[in-house]
Amino acid sequence: MRVVVGLLLLLLGLCGSGAQGEAGGLGEVAEINNNTDPKDAAEKLSKQTTKHIYPDIWTELRALRDMVVELNVHVELLQRENSDLQTRLSSSESELLISKSRIDQLEKENADLQTRLSSSESRIDQLERENAEKPKVAFYTALTDAETLGPYNTDITLKYSKVFTNIGNAYNPPTGFFTAPVKGVYNLQFTVFGYNAGSTGVHVYKNNQRIMGDWDNNYNMLQKYFTKSLVLELKAGDEIHLVLPSGLSIYDNSNNHSTFSGSLLFTL
Repeated sequence: MRVVVGLLLLLLGLCGSGAQGEAGGLGEVAEINNNTDPKDAAEKLSKQTTKHIYPDIWTELRALRDMVVELNVHVELLQRENSDLQTRLSSSESELLISKSRIDQLEKENADLQTRLSSSESRIDQLERENAEKPKVAFYTALTDAETLGPYNTDITLKYSKVFTNIGNAYNPPTGFFTAPVKGVYNLQFTVFGYNAGSTGVHVYKNNQRIMGDWDNNYNMLQKYFTKSLVLELKAGDEIHLVLPSGLSIYDNSNNHSTFSGSLLFTL
């Protein structure tokens, strides 16, 4: 607005200078015309100058007014555009802050997942090492294809000669002994089959101590089965074997009726 007012003042000054120049020129014409009265000539020249100059000034003023109006309109448009840009910029900055916050959150979640994944991988590696180092013990055997054993006049150690599974080689077929390779808890099981015999049964020994005995009469039945399970805590080197007591018999053939099996449940 200051620029516009300055332009108006400058234009007014120029118009005033022009008016004085034209008045001087008309005065010279009046001086040449000796037949005209100087007073009448001056009044006539003043009226002509005023008539000639004032319409030009008002035209310029109207033009300047129109320019000012146009400038005001243009300034308002620019202000509106600037306001819109400010609003959009503010909105963009808000969206940017939200996006940055979300990115930070995702990065934190990703870091947490990476930590958990690393911990899980470490735990898996540890379990794999423990599992690889843990002894594996399992065996399953059957007694014989010779059918009936006994009765004898003395106790005999049963040697289960048909070995189907012997992981860890803890069972020894020639002796009939199972030897615990490590300290732990073991599950042991045996099945006894009697066929056309008076009595059948076995005793279970841990080292040289009998820890279990079971038998059954079979006088009125052609066949007789029974199965027993034991869960024992054994030290490394402890031995388990089965004994056929004197006076009793046991039967087995290719059908593998009488069996002895066991496995390590966990170490101690």
